[in-house]
Amino acid sequence: MNSCDTTPGLIAIDQAIAQLLGHAKPAVTTEEITLSAALHRVLASDVISTLNVPPFDSSAMDGYAINRTDLASDGTTHLPLSQRITAGRPSQPLQANTAARIFTGAPLPAGANCVVMQENCVEADNGVTINTITSSGNNIRQAGCHLQQGATVLQRGTRLQPHHLGLLASVGAARLTVYTQIKVGLISTGDELVEAGQPLNGGQIYNSNHPMLKALLQQLQCTVVDYGTIADDLALTTAALRQAANECDLIISSGGVSVGEEDHIKTAINQLGTLELWRLNIKPGKPLAFAHIGNTPLIGLPGNPVSSFVTFCLLARPFICKLQGLTSLQPKPLMVNAGFAQSKTGTRREYLRATLQQNDNGLLYATPLTNQDSATLISLSHADGLLCIPDNSTIQHGDLLEFFTLATLTT
Repeated sequence: MNSCDTTPGLIAIDQAIAQLLGHAKPAVTTEEITLSAALHRVLASDVISTLNVPPFDSSAMDGYAINRTDLASDGTTHLPLSQRITAGRPSQPLQANTAARIFTGAPLPAGANCVVMQENCVEADNGVTINTITSSGNNIRQAGCHLQQGATVLQRGTRLQPHHLGLLASVGAARLTVYTQIKVGLISTGDELVEAGQPLNGGQIYNSNHPMLKALLQQLQCTVVDYGTIADDLALTTAALRQAANECDLIISSGGVSVGEEDHIKTAINQLGTLELWRLNIKPGKPLAFAHIGNTPLIGLPGNPVSSFVTFCLLARPFICKLQGLTSLQPKPLMVNAGFAQSKTGTRREYLRATLQQNDNGLLYATPLTNQDSATLISLSHADGLLCIPDNSTIQHGDLLEFFTLATLTT
C-alpha cells in the first residue's frame, strides 16, 4: 500500500499498525485441550505425526488387485479370484496368478503391485477378465504418500480451522497444546446508547457497536469481559478503565475518543496511563486511540459503527492475533480492478464498502456502494468487502486496487 499520508497530526495506517504490533506481546501461557474443543484455537507447539498417512499401501479405487506380471501381453487376461478385501479388514498375501477383489481404502495384499479399476474388468465364473494393460503402482496409495511419520503436520501459531481438525484426527492427535485464550474487556461509551430490546427515549439510539465487537472478539476466540455501556461521565469512564485494566489482558472501547466535550476516553487515559497513538489518516476511522493503562493495552475505537468495524478489523484484529501467538497477522487482500472512475483525490486513505463482479473474461471488478456514511451498517451488510483507495490518488476504470473480503477481515 501507498504510505504517503500527509495530513498534519494524523498517523499513516501502516505506521500505526507497525506501532501497535511493536507493543503486542505474544502469548506464552498454554493449556492442553481435546481435539473436539480446538476449533479456532491457536497451536502453541508443532504437531508431529506419529504414523504414516496412509499407514499401509491401499487401493485408490474399487477394482482388482493383481501382480502386473500375471497379465497377458495382448491386454486380455482371466484370473481366478482368491479373496475379497474391504476397507477396515486385513488382507492375506495374494496367491500367484490370481486377483483379489478390492475396494477403495482397503489394504493392498502382499504380492500385488497394481489395482485395475473395475470399469476395465468383467467378473464371471469365480474369476475376473481384465481387458486392459496396466503398470506397476497404478491406483495404489503408498504408505506415507500423504504424510510421513515424523513430519510436521501443523506449525505452532496456526489458528485451527475445520480442515485442520480433520488433518489432526488423521494422525491420531486427540489432545493439543494451545495458547490460553486472552481476556478482553469490552466497553461502550455514550449517553445516547440503549441496548436492543429496551425502549428508546428522545435522542437515544440502539447500541450496535457492542454486539458487533463482542461477536468479532468471540470469533477470534477471545474471552470477553463485558463492562457494558458507560455514561458520558469522566469519573465513571475512569473507574471502568481502571477495573478493566486490572482484570483483562486488553481493553477494547468504542466511542469517546474524538475531541468533543463528552468524549472522555482520551482524558481518562491521560489520567491513568500513557497515550501511545491517536488519530489515523484513514477514512472512516480517524479517531482511534492506542494506550496503556499500567501494563494493559487499550485500543479505543471510534463511535461510528462502520468506523468501529473498519478500525477493529485493520488494527485491533492483527494486534489480538499477535497476542494470541499467531504467526499470520495481517488480512491478505485480493487485487481487483476498479469498476468505476474517481477524479477527486483525498488526503486520507479510504476503505470503501464495495461489491465484486466478475466479467466474461474472469476479471474481478469492485464497485463502491452509494451509501458510504460511517454511521450506518446497512451498506456494510450489502458489501462483499472493503476496497482500499490510496491517499492522494485518482482512480481510472480498470486500475488495480486492494480489496479485503469480509471473511478475510473477520475470521
